[in-house]
Amino acid sequence: MLRLFGNSHRYCDGVSRRSFLQLGGLAAGGLTLTDLFAADPAGSGRQHKAVIMVYLSGGLPHQDTFDMKPEAPAEVRGEFQPIQTTVPGTQFCELLPKLAMVADKCSIVRSCVGQRDEHSSFQNLTGFTMGEVQRDGIPNFGSVVAKTFGQVNEVTPAFVDLFPTMQHRPYNSTGAGYLGSAFNQVRADGEDLASMQLRYIQGQQFQGRQSLLDQLDTFRREADSRNLDNMQESYRRAFDVLTSSRLVDAMNVEREDPSVLALYGRGSSKHLGDGAPLWNDQLLIARRLVEAGVRVVTVAYGFWDTHGNNFGHCRAHLPTLDTGLSALIRDLHDRGLDRDVTVVVWGEFGRTPKINDKAGRDHWAPVQSVLFSGGGMPMGQVIGSTDRIAAYAADRPIHYRDVLSTIYHNVGIDSSTYIRDMAERPVRILPEEARPIRELLANS
Repeated sequence: MLRLFGNSHRYCDGVSRRSFLQLGGLAAGGLTLTDLFAADPAGSGRQHKAVIMVYLSGGLPHQDTFDMKPEAPAEVRGEFQPIQTTVPGTQFCELLPKLAMVADKCSIVRSCVGQRDEHSSFQNLTGFTMGEVQRDGIPNFGSVVAKTFGQVNEVTPAFVDLFPTMQHRPYNSTGAGYLGSAFNQVRADGEDLASMQLRYIQGQQFQGRQSLLDQLDTFRREADSRNLDNMQESYRRAFDVLTSSRLVDAMNVEREDPSVLALYGRGSSKHLGDGAPLWNDQLLIARRLVEAGVRVVTVAYGFWDTHGNNFGHCRAHLPTLDTGLSALIRDLHDRGLDRDVTVVVWGEFGRTPKINDKAGRDHWAPVQSVLFSGGGMPMGQVIGSTDRIAAYAADRPIHYRDVLSTIYHNVGIDSSTYIRDMAERPVRILPEEARPIRELLANS
């Protein structure tokens, strides 16, 4: 790993543990960023297709947000009332009034099925279960995009992961797997993004880091001279990224117009439970990153594992989600990015129809809701439905792999085709039966 350290608390080895920019790929076995920072000259200067995936760690209660059941029994419908949206006949929870006002810029899938009851981001990020990913090295979808298209420009990585390091390890994002570490994401740990500004780093300190890498390079040369040229090029590209203002400026939301900052709201970098924080800065950073040339940005947002006090938790935190997500959708639309940037918002599963004795909702893998926006997709739709208690898909069940297939389609990848692993063996991206959601295809 290559890490750029800030000025927070320092330990006896002189290294800060709080904040860093980590460039995936300098693995112990290879110490290389080869190809990850390869330029894509053909894409330079042109608007590129991009994806912002917002992962709701813990699993959002679908029947308390986008799939209200006001006619259901009290032990199912809960404490919240539905409100009308800008799409006639479509209702959201009363705690989501700002999202209700941009419903015409969204499409909601209410019948997402097929996920396993496991607390991890793996299914959302890869299309496969945690066990399959760990066994077979299945890559993050962002790594597939990075390998397929490369970078838009020399100093902006193709794939940036804004997941903060979460206490529950399976919530944290996966890497490039069988594609190789060259296509790992750039990890921007969310604890203290401001410290990644190079103006806070003394030149002598940065030169010290480069000197250390020079020593490692010498060691590596002695061990295996065959990769020397690639090593030198990889280090050069890595330092190009670190010293370029494009990436760090995109991370600096203070450069944004105050009215835009107010639109997004700030939230907090403090983690909730063992999941992610409700930090709206990350949603704004995601928009700034795709403008800077990043193809895929993944965001972990909030903590929704509400086995107890579900309604109190939602009252406290849904308004922040409402502000941040509605701002992202409106901002992309206002900037003309909605044709090219796909937004998808979902968790690992839904919540139980019946409220438990702790006023909570437990895990419910049979169905959940997914929010889409942008990507040139037809908006203002509700796709699929659940039964009267939001327990099972009643109409148009959509497999969660179809969500990923839709994302791939929007950036120009056929998910039923093959990609080559490190050994040049062809591997199918998703199972053949995975297909883009037809209602979200631009020509549907």
